[in-house]
Amino acid sequence: MKIIAIGRNYAAHAKELNNEVPSKPIIFLKPDTAVLKDNKPFYIPDFSSDIHYELEVVLKVCKEGKHIAEKFAHNYYDEIGLGIDFTARDIQSEHKEKGLPWELAKAFDNSAVVSNFLPKADFADMYQLQFELQINKETRQNGHTSNLLFSFEKIIAFVSQYITLKKGDLIFTGTPEGVGKVNTGDHLEAWLEGKQLLNFNVK
Repeated sequence: MKIIAIGRNYAAHAKELNNEVPSKPIIFLKPDTAVLKDNKPFYIPDFSSDIHYELEVVLKVCKEGKHIAEKFAHNYYDEIGLGIDFTARDIQSEHKEKGLPWELAKAFDNSAVVSNFLPKADFADMYQLQFELQINKETRQNGHTSNLLFSFEKIIAFVSQYITLKKGDLIFTGTPEGVGKVNTGDHLEAWLEGKQLLNFNVK
């Protein structure tokens, strides 16, 4: 199982980090050791003093595919959930300045929080989904899939031109605006269409 994550897929988020809005999907990978499930606590690593939360809708790939046509891409995921892409922003900024890869900032252990997954069939429209992150009962991110720059189908088609998708792979589809730092003692809760899927502590 691999994690494929999409950067800058909401224009407002790209702008809040002073990044250009991309003309095609920006992808990076996380290893399976990044996954943190079952609402277990997230421990801030000692190598960063600026860990940021990024709430995202996550797709679970349901069958193997390569060179998938966009018109068939909807057949390659059948469940969705929520995830948090934890990012060591201080390390990422340093690496971006030097033109280095992002892995140390994005792929560290437990940096990919993943909720339980729900059947796609439970939702009438993949592009009318509201999702929200609260930290200590205060809303920090409030996203809507109608604002995606690249649709789920376009992401699947694009990625599969380069990387074979396999059953069980996870695709983090990008975060809306409102990202920020987490601190020891924070309590994070997240909802998809009003259903709570994440509820965990930062230590």
